[in-house]
Amino acid sequence: MEFVSIDVETANADMASICQIGVARFVDGALADEWKSYVDPKDYFDGINISIHGIDEAVVKGAPTFPKIAETLNQLLSDHFVVSHTHFDRVALHQAAARHNLAPPSCTWLDSARVARRAWSEFANRGYSLSNVCKTLGYEFQHHDALEDAKAAGYILLAAITHSGLDFEAWLHRVRLPIDPDRVSSGSAIRREGKPQAPLYGEVLVFTGALQIPRREAADIAAEIGCKVAPNITKNTTLLVVGDQDIQRLAGHTKSTKHRKAEDLIIKGQPIRILRESDFLELVALSD
Repeated sequence: MEFVSIDVETANADMASICQIGVARFVDGALADEWKSYVDPKDYFDGINISIHGIDEAVVKGAPTFPKIAETLNQLLSDHFVVSHTHFDRVALHQAAARHNLAPPSCTWLDSARVARRAWSEFANRGYSLSNVCKTLGYEFQHHDALEDAKAAGYILLAAITHSGLDFEAWLHRVRLPIDPDRVSSGSAIRREGKPQAPLYGEVLVFTGALQIPRREAADIAAEIGCKVAPNITKNTTLLVVGDQDIQRLAGHTKSTKHRKAEDLIIKGQPIRILRESDFLELVALSD
């Protein structure tokens, strides 16, 4: 697995006013290379920004302008997976490129803040800033130095991969789904009556976790093969379909509430079968 992480600092509120860029390359879970440069934004420095990162006109005197480092950035980022903490850095690169009539690097972006919000429940709705996540995870770094921040974003992703069992490409999918898929589905109370005479008529099915296909579409498919679809685990449940990503997670609290409740009922003797989403779809394909 290889990816690069990036962070930028700006001279003022205009995101195009990049004054420092840091890039870190990770290979197989370890830092493999790093690059950092000050950038002369040819713009003014706001006192607020200076108070945050300590960079001013004197620091960037003699530094290259953005067009001068654009080719280096393209070599570092183009055709790579690129991680940044929030979309700020991605937007800043696009705005700086646009200011100079340059094309931004073509790469696949992953927001480590969105990853953190889904990997750890304590960051779901608040406290997912770069500094707070790293403090909670025990990673120390010099905040507001672009290279240090880039490495911190990379560390957060690696920690999330280890914690969740999801690899980089799985996280690319997971961040596009709700933070808590079960909470969303429970609120909408997805229910279906199974199609009579269909091969699985009589089965009572519940979905949990992050599915590859929309939950409502999955419910329609289940009903077509005869399953009654319910929003929650009860004594009538016979099938629980779990997102492939979620079923790979570590035991215990990392499983959803529905998953844990189903296991408790199984221990007590209730005949519930737990399936991965991919196995469920194979079951559908073979249920003609």
